[in-house]
Amino acid sequence: MNPNEKNKIHYIERLNKVFDYIDENIDAQLNLDDLAKVSHFSKFHFSRIFIALVGETPFKFIQRIRLERANYLLRLKPKAKITEIAFECGFNDLAVFSRQFTLHFNISPTAFKKQNIQQSNIHQTSSFKAKYFCSELKIYRDMEQLVEANIRSLPEKTIAYIKHIGSYRQNADIYEKLFNQLYDWAGKNSLLKHHPESIVIHYDDPEITPEDKQRMNVCITVPEDTEVNGSIGKTTIPSGKYYVAKFKLKPQEIPMAWNWIYGEGVPSIGYHPIDKIPYQVYPEPPKEGILTIVFCIPVKKN
Repeated sequence: MNPNEKNKIHYIERLNKVFDYIDENIDAQLNLDDLAKVSHFSKFHFSRIFIALVGETPFKFIQRIRLERANYLLRLKPKAKITEIAFECGFNDLAVFSRQFTLHFNISPTAFKKQNIQQSNIHQTSSFKAKYFCSELKIYRDMEQLVEANIRSLPEKTIAYIKHIGSYRQNADIYEKLFNQLYDWAGKNSLLKHHPESIVIHYDDPEITPEDKQRMNVCITVPEDTEVNGSIGKTTIPSGKYYVAKFKLKPQEIPMAWNWIYGEGVPSIGYHPIDKIPYQVYPEPPKEGILTIVFCIPVKKN
């Protein structure tokens, strides 16, 4: 590896810490000085480095993440007041939030919330009910089989990850490439003996976030005391109650699986998703173009 590549990896390592800090403090007042401290870059250079590697100013990045989070929460919490959602996403002024939301999504928060409630009522009248919530093989429309779905209490997981920002729907090879890098690193560090799980975390809704801005972590589980460096970061997935749905499906059917989970699977058994990031476990390699994916959605009983 040449010096330029080493330097870039070192920069990515620092920015990964900034991304994690923003996600964890999205409701707080974030400023350049704090972000520069997290990155260990000089505040005089941090903004230019961020723009060069991310393609947005730190301010625009934070604003976009907040608006996209608000969009998600307005769908997740239809009974919540718009003011509460705005504050939860770091906006102190409702008028500013409403104006920025409208500019970004071409619809006001009030109209968006009303539209979402109407769509939610339609979902509730669907014929798909709790009969799909079992361990028997079931067919969902044009999809491959839903193998099983249940509520489980899952433990905390320590994960090592490589972050990817950009399109992944049109770049299916990116998963194999990043997992190969991660498992190569794990092998060199004697971590394969722990039989790591392969996990993918998508931080953004692909229907909302532009493709070139979508964030994804490709991960493996590791022991708590594992040391990481360079482009490989480390974080935890919290313990808790999860709706766990195992599918065998084609890559192009993944969005349909998500739609079924949120529109039918979780609502039909008296639970609702909570404000934590879901993740996907890949327990085995693809076979003849069919993926086995275990979707893990943090939930709470209604």
